[in-house]
This record gives sequence, C-alpha cells and structure tokens, in this order.
Amino acid sequence: MDDQQLLRYSRQIMLPQIGYEGQQKLLGAHVLIVGAGGLGSPAAIYLASAGIGHITIADNDEVDLSNLQRQILHHSKDLGRPKVDSAKDTLAELNPDIQVTTLHARVSDEQLAGLVKQADLVIDASDNFATRFAINEACVTHQTSLVSGAAIRMEGQLSVFLPQRADSPCYRCLYKESEEPDQTCTDNGIVSPIVGVIGSLQALEAIKVLLDLGEPLCGRLLIFDGLYHEWRSLKLTRDPACPVCGHQDKSAPA
Repeated sequence: MDDQQLLRYSRQIMLPQIGYEGQQKLLGAHVLIVGAGGLGSPAAIYLASAGIGHITIADNDEVDLSNLQRQILHHSKDLGRPKVDSAKDTLAELNPDIQVTTLHARVSDEQLAGLVKQADLVIDASDNFATRFAINEACVTHQTSLVSGAAIRMEGQLSVFLPQRADSPCYRCLYKESEEPDQTCTDNGIVSPIVGVIGSLQALEAIKVLLDLGEPLCGRLLIFDGLYHEWRSLKLTRDPACPVCGHQDKSAPA
C-alpha cells in the first residue's frame, strides 16, 4: 500500500482484527455481486470503500426513475443507462484504487459458473428465485462463499453459506425449488432503508468471511422486522437430501 492507501484505510487498519495484513487481503480479494439494485447498491458501496480490490457486478437492467428511491448506486442523470455502467461510475468516483468489472446481461448458467469460479466470495443481491438457485448451485460446485440477502416491504433477511465447510447448509436447504413464488418490490413495495440495512450487513458479512473474523451467519438466518425493529435468528441445518449440497464430497478440491 502507498501512503494514500494507508490514509484511506487507516480506520480499518487500526483495528487489531484487521491491521495492515488484513487490509492487504481485502485489496487482493475479488467479490462478485449479482444485482445492482437495492441490495447490491449499499453492498457495493461499502465493499468498494473498504478496499475490496476487485468487484465484479452483473445486472441486466437499466436505471428507472422508480429505482432512485432506494438504489443508491444510481442518480437522476443515469436514467436509461445500464445499471452496471452507473454502478461502475459511482464506485470509481468513491474509490479509484479498485478494479470494477461489469456484465450487462442476465447471466447464463455457464457464465455464472465462470464468474463464481473466479471470485473469492459472492454477494447474492438478486430479486428472483431462479437466479438465487443458480447462484447457489454455482457456489456449491466451486466451493465459493455466498452471502445472501433479501428485502421486501418492511422486512429483510440475511444468511451466509460456506460450501467449503462440511456443516454448512446451502440456499436450497432453506428454500425448495418452486416452494415459494417470487415476491418483488414492484408488486409489494418496499421502504428504502430496509435494503440499506440488509445490503450493508451483506458487506459486513463478506468482510468477516474474507478475513475469517468472528462468527459469520453460517447456519443461521437473520430476519429483520423494520416496522417493530425486531431481529430474529433462526438456526439452519444442512439437509442430507438436498439435491445441490446433499451429496457433495467436502474433501474435493475447490
């Protein structure tokens, strides 16, 4: 790190849990964020400001006026632009030290597998079960850590899945395919700070996993009720019959 970087990240470096070596690890890390909307916005902003050296953002959408209520990566001048382009500009202005790679497309399973394989960690900030299931399967296949978040109305939830750990469940252990219909903010609405809360916590969990700090939310589902400001933590266990992780050989190399 040069003098400017030492100053930029000084408040993290002074933490004994991070220090100089930890900051170097963050600068050398590669995080994939799928979704540049309400959750992906705060997650990307905090990871960029924390010094994650390489961030890849995948999203197929363009900036719409209704997005600006909660998707803080984007601004009024970005209306009609691909969200990934707007996101890249915002992150570059925030922290020009980092590399931001973008993909303006709904990623195919093959593309997703390649992106996940290259990343150290994945942030699932998508808004539909099909994408979430595909991300989960790719992460299990490549033994890549996954931080999953969701938010709607005045509620949010968060969990961490670590396929490299033999005791870790995966997203399919929590939700079965076609078990729940997709619920979107377009149909149900959302109050903007909810995505800020969950997306920020996704960034925090990502940093903890990358630096092996504390206890990540692996094996737990954190649920937030913003209306009454109540938090619940539910225990998650691995499903031996899970079609994705149930028969994974945990001794296989990543």
